[in-house]
Amino acid sequence: MTEKGLFEFDDLQGVLSRVADRLDDSFTGIFSKETIERYVKETYDLLAVNATVTVHLPSLTERFAKDRLRALAQYETKIEKDKPSILFVCVHNAGRSQMAAALATELSSGRVEVRSAGSAPSDSIPQNVHDVMQEIGLSLEGAFPKPLTDEVVRAADVVITMGCGDACPIYPGKRYEDWSLNDPSELDLDGVREVRNDISERISNLLKEMKVL
Repeated sequence: MTEKGLFEFDDLQGVLSRVADRLDDSFTGIFSKETIERYVKETYDLLAVNATVTVHLPSLTERFAKDRLRALAQYETKIEKDKPSILFVCVHNAGRSQMAAALATELSSGRVEVRSAGSAPSDSIPQNVHDVMQEIGLSLEGAFPKPLTDEVVRAADVVITMGCGDACPIYPGKRYEDWSLNDPSELDLDGVREVRNDISERISNLLKEMKVL
């Protein structure tokens, strides 16, 4: 690697090849090795666009590529969906949608599959967002901004957008809602708390309507 943590080309090829090998074990009989390798490379490139430090990119690539492949397999009915799924989309995937994903997972006790994405993802989640979630016992450690990709939209039963305009493609058979919420990046800590509480209330109502609660 270089001083900035960027992988040299040969190193990167080897790293991504090992990621693909591990994912191949998870998706044996579902996707070809070529498909997995393509998703791994594409996922790395998508995440690298906004990365300021790339030393952690291989592990993030593996996590995101695995989730994308799982979403694709669900959409193509190659694996069974055992629970309804919700996708939360905001602009940066660093505030509203990250809080919503954590809250939906907690409030549903894991009875829904939750994903989040951003139409223009940032490189990190602001500390004030971490702080207001920690206040209610939820950690965003390990969460990271992710770009919006087609297969996660296709796999979702419910798509919640939060100020990202027309970035999310519309597919038939899905429930779409747009929640008008202030961007936490423009708020003080009290303002972020208000957004968190608003999201929590909306999610409780949504889960009841989905008959999850």
